[in-house]
Amino acid sequence: MRRSAIEVSEVFVTADRLSRRVIVLAGVAAILAMLAVLLPDMAMRLAAGVAAGTLLVLMVAIKLMSGIAQRPARRMDKALFDLVGLDASPCFATNDIGQITYQNAVAVERFGERDEATLVSVLKTHFTSPEAVLYRLQNRAGHHGRAREDLVTRRGHLRLSVHKVAEGQFLWRLEEFQERVTAARGGDTLSLPMLVANKAGVVLFCNDAARRLVAGRPKRLEDVFSTDRLHSGEEVMVNAAQGPLRAILAEVEGPGERREIYLLPVSTRNIDRAEMTDFEDLPVALMRFAADGALIAANRAARDLVPVEAASGAMAHEIFEGLGRPVSEWLGDVVAERLPGGSEVLRAHGAEADAFLQITLRRIVEFGRPGVLAVLQDATKLKTLEAQFVQSQKMQAIGQLAGGVAHDFNNLLTAISGHCDLLLLRHGRDDTDYGDLVQISQNANRAAALVSQLLAFSRKQTLKPERIALQDVLSDLAHLLNRLVGEKVRLRLAHAPVLGTIRADKRQFEQVIVNLVVNARDAMPHGGTIRVETEALTLREDLHRDRARVPAGDYAVIRVQDGGVGIPEDMMEKIFEPFFTTKRQGEGTGLGLSTVYGIVKQSGGFIFADSTMGEGTLFSLYFPINETVDAPRAEFVAAPRIPPRMGHGTVLLVEDEAPVRAFASRALRLRGYTVLEAECAEDALRTLSDPSIEVDVFVTDVVMPGMDGPSWVKEALLTRPGVRVVFVSGYAEDVLSEEQSRIPNSVFLPKPFSLNELTVTVQGQLH
Repeated sequence: MRRSAIEVSEVFVTADRLSRRVIVLAGVAAILAMLAVLLPDMAMRLAAGVAAGTLLVLMVAIKLMSGIAQRPARRMDKALFDLVGLDASPCFATNDIGQITYQNAVAVERFGERDEATLVSVLKTHFTSPEAVLYRLQNRAGHHGRAREDLVTRRGHLRLSVHKVAEGQFLWRLEEFQERVTAARGGDTLSLPMLVANKAGVVLFCNDAARRLVAGRPKRLEDVFSTDRLHSGEEVMVNAAQGPLRAILAEVEGPGERREIYLLPVSTRNIDRAEMTDFEDLPVALMRFAADGALIAANRAARDLVPVEAASGAMAHEIFEGLGRPVSEWLGDVVAERLPGGSEVLRAHGAEADAFLQITLRRIVEFGRPGVLAVLQDATKLKTLEAQFVQSQKMQAIGQLAGGVAHDFNNLLTAISGHCDLLLLRHGRDDTDYGDLVQISQNANRAAALVSQLLAFSRKQTLKPERIALQDVLSDLAHLLNRLVGEKVRLRLAHAPVLGTIRADKRQFEQVIVNLVVNARDAMPHGGTIRVETEALTLREDLHRDRARVPAGDYAVIRVQDGGVGIPEDMMEKIFEPFFTTKRQGEGTGLGLSTVYGIVKQSGGFIFADSTMGEGTLFSLYFPINETVDAPRAEFVAAPRIPPRMGHGTVLLVEDEAPVRAFASRALRLRGYTVLEAECAEDALRTLSDPSIEVDVFVTDVVMPGMDGPSWVKEALLTRPGVRVVFVSGYAEDVLSEEQSRIPNSVFLPKPFSLNELTVTVQGQLH
């Protein structure tokens, strides 16, 4: 079987042509033989005899050629007969264009002789679209060697398989199953509507009851049902001729992936009373909803969580809210199996206080009707913790942003104010540009104050904490506060008789009180009284309030209360956020309370606010009592230092910001110092590797690419222990205070600094 089917077909054609030629030659040879006998002329008889003999020889040659040509076809026929000749199923051999080259006995008996016909023409009356099916199977067999497919025919179930037996030749086998055909056709005798469909939804058969129900023979299942998802045992809506009709669908799997569908009447039985009792008494909160979202039942545990009547028929969206999309759509997706169910945290609609519920949905079927079972759990505490976490994350993110912005702004402001100071040195008061330079300097200082407020909120400002007595500080502030509140507002101070000391930065603490009093004044445009009271309070147990925990212990409490307009409830959670203000446009920056919040938190305290619209606002500050006497700071004994040459000194300036470095180096040189510049820590260490270079003071930025300021200074002091250090930074790093305490003879100069502040600090380190 090495020859192709086309070659075999050509062999048959060639053999047929040769046979016809032999017959013609035989007739001609007979005529010539007769002429050789009958012609009178001897020469002509001889010529006729030679021609007749030649034709006889040619006839023998043609006969031999015909036998040789038919030999491969006979061998192929024998091989196919040995393979499938006695098969009980019809078998066909075809070439690559579908022409039949062989049929076994069963195929001849079942379909008749079909020599040179196509297999498509043989099977076209047995199933739908035989061209597409045969092409698909032959193409698959051409790639994989074999293919098989089960088909639904008018007589039942057909399994059609094909094997590639040679290049361009295929062997087909048909297995027919008719044992269930009678059962399917027997559906005509049923009184129940019955349909048979394939996996693609094409209706292959429907009985008389089904045809009467839908008034005709449907072509597809969607012509019968209003949904494309059909589940056995569930209620469906049938598109009947008289209008929509409810029915219970029962489905039986048939052969060849056929679906036998029966329609049963809907049950009218009520829910068993015992079943309802069990549902009512379950300790788990349960609700049952219909497919349209209407509440069917809610047990006692569910009614304790949600204020709803069990038989009210309320819709799901009337019970729950806060999903972000209609709740009824969520239930509809679960019923239609577009979603597997899942859990969501929703708010109980109409509850007096915020009540959050974790709701888990599951699709259920009751008496054929699909619905949803909702399992409820109280999630109010969980939602509260989530809100606290989100608020904490938001405040932390804002703090990091404020700190980063402040750091960059301080570098810019240092360069602006520094170069302005350099210009002021060259311009006298009589100079026409002097006033403009003063304006630049003053506005740079205002910007620096604004950045300082950002640093206070982000808790990255540089504090100088000390033990302070609240009575003394508030008494000293009384005169200033009275001037701030004006004539319409009265200020009343009330101190506890015994009040311990707290540990805080005195200047920053005064700013806290001033900001709170100014806010209280602005809240009373028509006048009133501001009360500033102190109290010694001992907490026996932790105080939990406003997402904060105040540990048990002794506290000094400062309360600032006004009788103003109050703060709306929906704004209370935002009052400590930067740039949030309740004042009108242009009347406030929104940084007052955020600054207070940052200073209090950085000082280890707590702040809470209470407000009632139309009655006023109360701010309560809790500071832990600190009776511990500050330990004296250790004195670092520095190695003997060589006095600066010629009354001056050498400064190694390390700053990665070029404008700041340019200003600082010029300022120090103007004061007579020798300045060595480095733009990073690595450059500074390379400069110090030369032992001939003598340095008196390191002036270094704290935050730089690569090594930071404290790291390279500690390494440099190993070989130069007598050098003093000035750290500069745009904001206080968490690690700086720890690192600086380990570095002897070091001071901190916050940015932005002026020319005079820089030179005075360096001079203080040298002398």
